[in-house]
Amino acid sequence: MSDDVFSAMRASAFGMKAQGERTRVIAENLANANTAAKTPNEQPYARKIITFENALDRAYGQKLVKVDDVRDAPNPDFPLRYMPDHPGANEAGFVQMPNVNTLIELNDMREAQRSYEANLGMLEQSRSMAQRTIDMLR
Repeated sequence: MSDDVFSAMRASAFGMKAQGERTRVIAENLANANTAAKTPNEQPYARKIITFENALDRAYGQKLVKVDDVRDAPNPDFPLRYMPDHPGANEAGFVQMPNVNTLIELNDMREAQRSYEANLGMLEQSRSMAQRTIDMLR
């Protein structure tokens, strides 16, 4: 059986793992979209972003996608919401809110889901090819 089939399966599995991690980060952002600052001097939840890298798997001589970093989004611009009764409100009654835009997060989630499904489809195709090869050798 060709090593190319197993290389495709390995690449798809790493792609699925990376998109799964991306989904986790997006879910964390969505879960904290309304987590305001607890005190006037404190910052609210900051949106997280994930970056990927091509990593060489030396054992197989294959480049695979891996998570490079999960960090706060650069230059957070925390919107203010008027909530004078909130413990995190400043003297004017405004509270800093997270820099999470749920519309962007939902679009990112849809893209991550489609990428995951594409990798899953490739994994299923590779598995099917391997199974047909085994059946032919019987």
